[in-house]
Amino acid sequence: KVFPDFNAVGQTNKNFIGVKTMKAVVKTKLGFGNIELMEVPEPHCASDSVKIEVKYAGICGTDLHIYHDTYKSNPPVIIGHEFSGIVTDIGDKVKNIKKGDRVTVLPSTAITCGVCEFCKSGNYMFCNERKSLGSGTDGGFTKYVIAREDMVYRIPDHVTLEEAALTEPLACAVQATEELTTINVGDTVLLSGPGPIGLLCLTMLVLKGCKVIVAGTGADSVRLDIAKKLGADVIVNVSNEDLKEIIIRETNGSGVDVVVECSGAPASISSCLYALKKMGKYIQVGIVGKEITVDFDTVLYKQIQLFGSLAHSKKTWERVGKILEQRKINIAPVITHKIPLRDWKEAFEICESKLGGKVLLTYDE
Repeated sequence: KVFPDFNAVGQTNKNFIGVKTMKAVVKTKLGFGNIELMEVPEPHCASDSVKIEVKYAGICGTDLHIYHDTYKSNPPVIIGHEFSGIVTDIGDKVKNIKKGDRVTVLPSTAITCGVCEFCKSGNYMFCNERKSLGSGTDGGFTKYVIAREDMVYRIPDHVTLEEAALTEPLACAVQATEELTTINVGDTVLLSGPGPIGLLCLTMLVLKGCKVIVAGTGADSVRLDIAKKLGADVIVNVSNEDLKEIIIRETNGSGVDVVVECSGAPASISSCLYALKKMGKYIQVGIVGKEITVDFDTVLYKQIQLFGSLAHSKKTWERVGKILEQRKINIAPVITHKIPLRDWKEAFEICESKLGGKVLLTYDE
């Protein structure tokens, strides 16, 4: 952590006299809420580390779960793990990154053991000692972030810093739609939950040549409009349309080939299991955050292939770099808001109320 103590913005901390400080959105302690805009010391590079001035930091569903205390965090900690920025300083052992580089960061490897079977295979998400920037260690809802050189990736010249802030959620979408199982051109896919991750999954499915049915509620109207612009074939507002009837119509009664569930809503999960054809593929991307009740015998009777998609692997991250370099997808429409850090509460509310796609925070002096 970069700070042993902190105060609310505008207050004076005797420990900070003569120390450069910056504002940060901090989870101060466990429990619902307990997130504040704080004044914290500016961090310094270690010999193997890079100092990055954050330009854009995306609000993720994980950040909302941290707010609700339904995702593990290690307070006091600066939250935010999706970000891009400019390198302002490097340690004396850093070889491949230089000052002025435009970069993004692989946040989930901030702390790993490096020797378990999961670390060795690149599946670091399952390391028992793993901690991520933005939940286990200090993250990107601030002015400066420190990251090891091996976590830092230069971005292609044609990729904007706004788009680069979506690298991590794009990696989540790529693993879900590209690496867990085979999804083929011509498959009919039900994508439930048109939040930012869902919209990024949609871009991948459209790129594959799938017929994509996107389902959301009345609260998702803005996001459903974005989904249409991104190439969804069928838009379903389940608040006033019958999803079952539409699935029957669009699949000639057989059910969809693949489900990608991104909402984490219990009702959505039940509907998706019903909509899936026999021997279909179900991919769970959204975090539920609590125990739920579903008719699990459906998995047996339909002989469903069931996948859980937790973030991404090293292989995924490198694949995303190639996707961005080759300009294969247009992720810019997913970004709908850029909001100053001081208005983080408003930004969180936009996300909670589903009034936009990806919301980016920018540091304001």
